[in-house]
Amino acid sequence: MINKYAFEALDRTLRDIMSAKVPNSMNKPFGGKTIVLGGDFRQILPVIPKGSRAEIVMSTINSSRLWSCCKVLTLSENTRLLCNSSELEANEVGMFAKWVLDLGDGKLGEYNDGDSDIAIPDELLIPRSNSPINDIVDYVYPDILQDVTNAEYYSNKAILIPTLEVVDSINQHVLSMFPREERTYLSSDSIWKVDEQVGILADWITTEFLNDIKCSGLPDHKLLVKVGAPAMLMRNLDISAGLCNGTRLIVKHVCPNVIGAIVITGTHIGTKVFIPRMNLIPTDPTMPIKFMRRQFPLCLSYAMTINKSQGQS
Repeated sequence: MINKYAFEALDRTLRDIMSAKVPNSMNKPFGGKTIVLGGDFRQILPVIPKGSRAEIVMSTINSSRLWSCCKVLTLSENTRLLCNSSELEANEVGMFAKWVLDLGDGKLGEYNDGDSDIAIPDELLIPRSNSPINDIVDYVYPDILQDVTNAEYYSNKAILIPTLEVVDSINQHVLSMFPREERTYLSSDSIWKVDEQVGILADWITTEFLNDIKCSGLPDHKLLVKVGAPAMLMRNLDISAGLCNGTRLIVKHVCPNVIGAIVITGTHIGTKVFIPRMNLIPTDPTMPIKFMRRQFPLCLSYAMTINKSQGQS
């Protein structure tokens, strides 16, 4: 979902471009051009690293000063209901869609000091036991040990988690359930560039310190995989072959220098591929140092973050 800052940056860019061609266009939103934006405002809010609740809410596009110039067009037909094979399934999806719309429109729950307590229907909840992780794994991946080699088993399901820490814990938990031999791949980390203004000397940054760094979009120093485990690409390797950031795979071979896999999502389902190690540099602007990690651009995908899942559909 586009945030307020990107929205206003587009407005300034178009005003500058059109002002050289059309008089008085600098005073018009987007330089007088018609802009069409598509999206669902009931999805998650924009990601503001370490931002407060107020900062995240105020970064949404409808908090922009330009929002008053926009006209909202709503879709009236739910195409998901047309794809269901049975009437019962269509009714279930329709009831869930209505509940989600009512939730987004603020029609559910009673407000109390700015907050609202919303009761989730029992049919949308997973019965709880003493182990929440086991509960959600058993629900999403029933009979997982019997279907470990079935690529179609993983292509249409995943556990969605808000944070990377919980994603890692669930992925490692599910991986430990399989009796197959585990293969560990360690990365090679090195300093790429040190910002002199930060006051950090390269001699102070040890290899162990670099190995412990975890950030979004970068594989971990220690990658644990097993044959039959689902994995996700974290970089674009070959777009024409369907190897894009977010593509899901099933690991078939764990070799010393390459990982063999089969594509299970996208337009190249069933294609056999080999993933090499790559030199990866984190793009997080908040990091004071630049370093390079040579590692396979893969992560386990039994569970994934909600942001990552938006690129799967």
